[in-house]
Amino acid sequence: MQPISIDALHRREGAKLRRFLLRLLGNPADAADAHQETYLRLLAALPRTRVERPSAFLFQIASNVALRMRNRQRLEGRLFQAVSEADLAGIADGYALPERQAIARQDLRRLAAAVDALPPRCREVFLLARIDGLANGEVAQRLGISRNMVEKHLIRALLHCRRLCGAAGLRDVGRSADR
Repeated sequence: MQPISIDALHRREGAKLRRFLLRLLGNPADAADAHQETYLRLLAALPRTRVERPSAFLFQIASNVALRMRNRQRLEGRLFQAVSEADLAGIADGYALPERQAIARQDLRRLAAAVDALPPRCREVFLLARIDGLANGEVAQRLGISRNMVEKHLIRALLHCRRLCGAAGLRDVGRSADR
């Protein structure tokens, strides 16, 4: 059996793989991230895996990556429910009742304390993704870690904050678009 040429495989299957992932994920940004993750996983698997049909192996990896991304998105969607119209009206109202303003300040202090209590790397990932608005891939590149590790840190941070603040205090934190 010959060694697999990643370059030749990419030239032969790259466009088809991008279309496949776009069809599975429905979002060009997610498909691009999944495309990159697929090749990274292929590279990692090759030294320890005997591959007889490289194209089939590549598409199986891609399918697993896409499934994992959809499951993660579904989990995050359940963790952070949509903000209701009434919540938005209260946020947009600059003349909100003083009680609501006091409650909002308390919620913000609780959230800040919860974020400060995170481990340093987890806090850094959380702030880059949710406060600075960087995509998960950008956070991974900036910090020199995998996108998978970024996702783990984010889930850990969000669960930690939700546990300390309660679901009501976290409505806006998890609303940043997944990338």
